[in-house]
Amino acid sequence: MISYSRQTSEPQPDSSPPSTEEHIAPAPRVSVQAFCETVETAAAVQSAGEDRRLGKAHLKIQMGGMAAAIEAYRSAPTPNVIILETEGRNDILLGLDQLATVCDAGTRVIVIGRINDVTLYRELVRRGVSDYVIAPVNAIDVVRSVCNLFSAPEAKAVGRIIAVVGAKGGVGSSTVAHNVAWAIARDLALDSVVADLDLAFGTAGLDYNQDPPQGIADAVFSPDRVDTAFIDRLLSKCTDHLSLLAAPATLDRVYDFGADAFDSIFDTLRTTMPCIVLDVPHQWSGWTKRALIAADDILIVAAPDLANLRNTKNIFDLLKAQRPNDRAPLYCLNQVGIPKRPEIPASEFAKAIESQPIAAIPFEPQMFGSAANNGQMIAEISANHRTTEMFLQIAQRLTGRGETKKPKGSFLSPLIEMLRAK
Repeated sequence: MISYSRQTSEPQPDSSPPSTEEHIAPAPRVSVQAFCETVETAAAVQSAGEDRRLGKAHLKIQMGGMAAAIEAYRSAPTPNVIILETEGRNDILLGLDQLATVCDAGTRVIVIGRINDVTLYRELVRRGVSDYVIAPVNAIDVVRSVCNLFSAPEAKAVGRIIAVVGAKGGVGSSTVAHNVAWAIARDLALDSVVADLDLAFGTAGLDYNQDPPQGIADAVFSPDRVDTAFIDRLLSKCTDHLSLLAAPATLDRVYDFGADAFDSIFDTLRTTMPCIVLDVPHQWSGWTKRALIAADDILIVAAPDLANLRNTKNIFDLLKAQRPNDRAPLYCLNQVGIPKRPEIPASEFAKAIESQPIAAIPFEPQMFGSAANNGQMIAEISANHRTTEMFLQIAQRLTGRGETKKPKGSFLSPLIEMLRAK
């Protein structure tokens, strides 16, 4: 019996393109070595190594298949994951038996083969193979297979990160982020946390009427202390399903960070929170770019003018190129309909970006101003307003959740509510 760790999945007859709603949790810092027999598979593995979900993995690719792997590990320790491509049935079983003699305990093996046979699959399972993938494979097949090795199949997918960023300063991206997070928590009943990443000028604490003594600054300046218990102490509870990781919004220090400064915070949040909404400030640095690329879904907030159109297209194109195996970023228009201001129509935005906006939020200064000054959400100011419905629709699109139907009341419901109020 081969000594590597086993976590199996049923073989599939073909390699279908990824679902736009598929959620694949990122792999941890592991070493992965692939031994390919065809250039097509090597190219797919190479492309997978560039995917954000394998960003922490150290990937090495060699040609030669099973024989090269056996020879390589006669004198070298095996990595966390070995990917093996093989052509024939006998080659697989015989090669695995030989590999078992040089393979370290705990190594996980993924086999890429061309035979779709249940009997062969059972033999591979018996020998301890972690996953068997039918060739030809594409990048997302490799990403899925490697990442699933480190995700318990019975566990619910947790830690979906949604990044919200403005195409330009002052377009209201923080307001949109906070209201969408409120809708995710209240209307979709999904435990969520808002992380305010604008440490100097963040407004999440004001918008949620919170003034916590600790927040995200305590975590980012003490990376060695970051763990689940530490992060839990920093969270401020806004509602039953919504928590806040607030920004200090003070200028007593300079907030210059390295590209990976927030990695440990995001990784810890992923393990405990089903939904993390990042309120990303409008700036372009190593860590903001990294936060956007690493997010599961991205919402760009833009006002209907030329500078916003240019910036939205630039951000959209870059993220789409950097995340080839993910759903394309989404964007919405905000502050639409300011009196006497010339605006670019939504149709022109869609034509330039080659994608439709998911919402066009109207300019309502009285309502938004009252909400901001009172530390309330738009749903608290006006539950039946069309903007409240827009925030819910955005929340549904970002989380992949269907419409939540509210129970119908009888014709006596208004009277009953009045009596209850009295």
